[in-house]
Amino acid sequence: MLSPSDFFLLPFSDWINVLVREWLVPNFRPFFRALQVPVTLILDWLDTFFNTVPMMAFTAVLAFVAWRLVGRGMAIFTLLALLFIDLIGLWPETMTTLSMIVTSVLFCVVLGIPMGIAAARSDRVLTVVRPVLDIMQTIPSFVYLVPIVMLFGVGMAPGIVATIIFALPPIVRLTNLGIRNVRGDLIEAAEAFGSTPWQMLISVQLPLALRTIMAGLNQTLMLALSMVVITSMIGAGGLGLTVYTGLGRLDVGGATAGGLAIVLLAIILDRITQALGESQGFRTVSLRQTLLSFFRRGTPVSSGETRKAV
Repeated sequence: MLSPSDFFLLPFSDWINVLVREWLVPNFRPFFRALQVPVTLILDWLDTFFNTVPMMAFTAVLAFVAWRLVGRGMAIFTLLALLFIDLIGLWPETMTTLSMIVTSVLFCVVLGIPMGIAAARSDRVLTVVRPVLDIMQTIPSFVYLVPIVMLFGVGMAPGIVATIIFALPPIVRLTNLGIRNVRGDLIEAAEAFGSTPWQMLISVQLPLALRTIMAGLNQTLMLALSMVVITSMIGAGGLGLTVYTGLGRLDVGGATAGGLAIVLLAIILDRITQALGESQGFRTVSLRQTLLSFFRRGTPVSSGETRKAV
């Protein structure tokens, strides 16, 4: 059956090659290399810190955090999981992976929450941001690696950059969604009492949207963890490199051990961040409490004030 491609083929791949190889790389590579500097600084600091803290001390602190936020069962699981990771000889790789994840999530928060706030406050910004997020979220993760290598080189910092691009969309989307879903009567009450846009954002919208934002943070964290193995293909270390090396050498045991350590780390981080989003500190406020706070202090109520009132 005839098709248009029988007569004409768009040289799309050639266009992309020209764009990246002949324009972006020669003209902007120093700029992209400079973008790695803050990533490298934070990553090196976190990697040194996590690998310097004694294993037992780190395990005790994380188990305590899990106990306080989630419960005794999660604390016991955290303790046993981290002991297991140490016993199979993957503690340094796990700490390096944790430093990569924390660095990626930190940059996603710094970039994503302001983008989400801007998108929530302007439909025009949302119209521009939404298709970009769609592309970032749906394009196969392996496709990121080629331009990342050409513009940033190889190593852990380029791996973090690829992870940031891959994991950024959820926190932007859910920050936008959380702020847009704040009850209209609370917004009207804040406006009626003369709140400035900044007071409205800090004292009303962000506290009420915090649970949704934390859900976005949890998704960003999980996506960052899922990129660990993929970024090992461009020289990022940690548990991803253990899995990738195991695959290359057909070392089933090594690859399984690395994969299991990633799963255990993912479960711990997922439960803790979920508990952060569901804790009482992020409870929403009622209209009555908000109005009473205006009369009492002249400013909108925040989640912290709500916690005291409860």
